[in-house]
Amino acid sequence: MKLLLTTACLLLFVCADAQDGGKDNSSPAEKKTKLFNGKNLDGWYTFLSKKGRNNDPEKIFLVEDNILHISGKEFGYMATEKIYTNFHLVAEFKWGVKKYPPRDADSVKRDNGICFYFPVNERDTVWPKSIECQVQEGDVGDLWLIDSTSVKINGERTKPNDYTRVFKKADAENPTGEWNRVEVIANKGKVTYIVNGKVVNEFEDPSEKEGKILIQSEGAEIYYRKIEITEFK
Repeated sequence: MKLLLTTACLLLFVCADAQDGGKDNSSPAEKKTKLFNGKNLDGWYTFLSKKGRNNDPEKIFLVEDNILHISGKEFGYMATEKIYTNFHLVAEFKWGVKKYPPRDADSVKRDNGICFYFPVNERDTVWPKSIECQVQEGDVGDLWLIDSTSVKINGERTKPNDYTRVFKKADAENPTGEWNRVEVIANKGKVTYIVNGKVVNEFEDPSEKEGKILIQSEGAEIYYRKIEITEFK
């Protein structure tokens, strides 16, 4: 009798699984979305320090051949219209050749950055309250805390300042001119930076919990071929 009951239960489980297509409905993530669609800047707005919002006559942010080309000629950023909370962001970039003041000297590193948790009610400025994954030659994966944002590292909260830098714990970026993959995983209070498959920074309990995502223009030419996001439930 026990054998018959066990067999019946097993058959019911298999049938139910088959009706569901064998899918795992407990998956914590939703569908992956291309933040950069390879065609235009739909879903983003631009802000330039001297020209304001959505006023980019020199095409600082330009889509060409499915690639996002950021000239870096003027400081500013492109920011998402949408707000994000728990997510896995993936971006692939490589440096261009051109640099502009104040970063045009040979000794000055090329600079860019991916910022997140930019509060919806904060005004556009250079640079707005947010948390940054640094994209800079030799420093990809450093953490910058902007406009008094703070986090916990090893259980201790950082002191709020205009700008606070937390150096990466490992170096994983490719040489200038080669493509790099940067990932930011922010989920339920824990944030991880990954560069080319290697964890380079980790922290917890950011003071901001949600906000827009922005990609900087900061005096150096840079190309992005992928910017995509997976949101967690």
